Amino acid sequence: RVQVVESGGGLAQTGGSLTISCKVYGLNLATDSMGWFRQFPEREREAVSCISAGSGPTYYVDDVKGRFTISRDNAENTLYLQMNNLNPEDTAMYYCAAVRRLAHGYCASAAPSRHSWGQGTQVTVSS
Repeated sequence: RVQVVESGGGLAQTGGSLTISCKVYGLNLATDSMGWFRQFPEREREAVSCISAGSGPTYYVDDVKGRFTISRDNAENTLYLQMNNLNPEDTAMYYCAAVRRLAHGYCASAAPSRHSWGQGTQVTVSS
């Protein structure tokens, strides 16, 4: 059974940094592409950043390029998102998930078909 557990969110000030984590069970990060997705109130979830299992492309949504960095620790089966120079527009619930398709400029989640969404981690940035 696949399970993802997000953590590390919280309150940050504009210009500050946070690193959020996702512990993954039932998947192998060495062979499964993974991603971070965010959801603003009353809007659909969207991809923020995705990383290939191997040497494939890495995806970032335009408004986080240069500020966020996705990484993974295969030994710990954990996915990370380093978020720098945060601004209030980054305030959202962040989720991690396996990726169904990852190409240059495109990332689609495999959730909820492959596994359920986790509980997410809330990131709130104050102005």
